[in-house]
Amino acid sequence: MIIVPFWVSRAAVRYYRAQPLEWIIVAISILGASVPLYLTTRSLPGAFGAAFGVVALTLAAVNRRTREQQLEDLEVSLARKQAAIEEHERAAALAERARIARDVHDVLAHSLAGLSLSLQGARLMLVRDGASPEAIEQVTRAQGLAADGLAEARRAVAALREDAVPDVRALGDLVTAYRLESGAAAEFEVDGEERELPGEALGTLYRTLQEALANTRKHAPGAPVRVRLTYGDLVRLTVEDQPGHRPERAAAGGYGLLGMRERADLVGGSLEAGPTSTGWRVELKVPA
Repeated sequence: MIIVPFWVSRAAVRYYRAQPLEWIIVAISILGASVPLYLTTRSLPGAFGAAFGVVALTLAAVNRRTREQQLEDLEVSLARKQAAIEEHERAAALAERARIARDVHDVLAHSLAGLSLSLQGARLMLVRDGASPEAIEQVTRAQGLAADGLAEARRAVAALREDAVPDVRALGDLVTAYRLESGAAAEFEVDGEERELPGEALGTLYRTLQEALANTRKHAPGAPVRVRLTYGDLVRLTVEDQPGHRPERAAAGGYGLLGMRERADLVGGSLEAGPTSTGWRVELKVPA
């Protein structure tokens, strides 16, 4: 019976944080340890000793609780400091990436754009002057390489800047850019009732369309392209180029089909790609 008040007092201070009630429990425990002992032994020193033991155990519990609280506060402080350091490092890294993106955009992308326009003008002049087909073909090939380099430079700038999640209009902008750069026919259609999509789904749609158009530029330059975005239980993006013949095989390189499938898997979607009778077709399905 004497042991019980000791542990009740310790538990009240150690685990119970309601200040008035815990000290009431401590007082009752002191009385519970000392009064019964005095009544049974008629020993006043023994009763005071029991009371002192309860007080000592209580103070030890208070000291331990205080030390643990200090350790918790120290851990929280260290975690906040580490988070602040990481945030500062991330901000510095983003600032450096933004600087590199500006340099790439202002120097490389502008130079490639000017080179592409110059080559286009040279090709038109060669055609006008009746130059040999070999010379025209070489200039056309150089223009295609310049256009591919410009597209890659723009993709690098977008990746470095970590652009905000694109919206549906950005998909149309990609198709418009393809039409202006290649001079080929390009259509963008939206079927179904438009609704807000998750950021990850929009990002996957954008990157897949970007990659599909890049592959068209590389493997079927100048081919007409038809892009359709369909809203339903799933959101379906269909990209079909129509150079007029069935491709022999899927050329490897860059991110390719593997990269597009990986993006689809990350958002719980699926991607199908393959030849058609008149070209190549890519279909992406993502959860709405």
